[in-house]
Amino acid sequence: MDPKAFVAGLSALGAGIAMIAGFGPGIGEGYTAGQACAAIARQPESQSDITRTMIMGIAMAESTGIYALVVALILIFVNPLIDRVG
Repeated sequence: MDPKAFVAGLSALGAGIAMIAGFGPGIGEGYTAGQACAAIARQPESQSDITRTMIMGIAMAESTGIYALVVALILIFVNPLIDRVG
C-alpha cells in the first residue's frame, strides 16, 4: 500500500468529518432567529436591541462553520501531512 495514498485518504476522511461541524451553526442560527422573532412579537419596542444581539450571536455561530470549512480545505488542497510520509 502506498503511504501517500493512505495519508491522502485519511485527509479526505478528516475533511468530511470537519464539515460535519457545519450542521451546528445552521441549527443554532435557525434557533436564534426563531427566538428573536418570538421576542420581538412579545416586545415590539425593543426590536433594535434584539436584532443587534441576534446578529452578533449569528456571526459568532457562523465563525465555527467557517473555521471547519477552512480546516477541510487545508486538508484537501494543501495536505500538510503528505510531505512527512517517506
